[in-house]
Amino acid sequence: MGSWIYPNIPLDDNRVGKAVIKNAQVSIKDLYNVCKAIRGMNVKEAQEFLQRVQERKESLPYWRYSHGAAHKSNISKKWKVKSGRYPDKAVRYVLKALGNAMANAQGKGLDEDKLKIVHIAAHKGLLIKRFLPRAFGRATKKYNRTSHIEVIVGEV
Repeated sequence: MGSWIYPNIPLDDNRVGKAVIKNAQVSIKDLYNVCKAIRGMNVKEAQEFLQRVQERKESLPYWRYSHGAAHKSNISKKWKVKSGRYPDKAVRYVLKALGNAMANAQGKGLDEDKLKIVHIAAHKGLLIKRFLPRAFGRATKKYNRTSHIEVIVGEV
């Protein structure tokens, strides 16, 4: 099995916590917007924000892949975007990755209140190809797209 290569960041390896979730069956389009929203935030703030999105108290802004996303009244003005959604599945996986990275940082003895999201990204994963039998001997493609999520949190 191959190893995961993290991006180069200007922090010491002993001062960061890393986590990866591979082949999550989540839309890359939703993950892109979730990652962009919480990039650079404090970990506790990001978790609270994502919890509010899961509870549908606040909408997640959509910068990209926003065609068809309705304007939401509960988007904060700081985002400078009006369209948004509530991507529950993407939020659930990102919360899991954040929790794993935070646990790794705590294992290295870092203070969890000072942790900040240094790097978060979503990448395309495997394409699971299947076929659905149809009438008259035909078949329809049934592709499931997966995504990878990588998170690096550091003490700042």
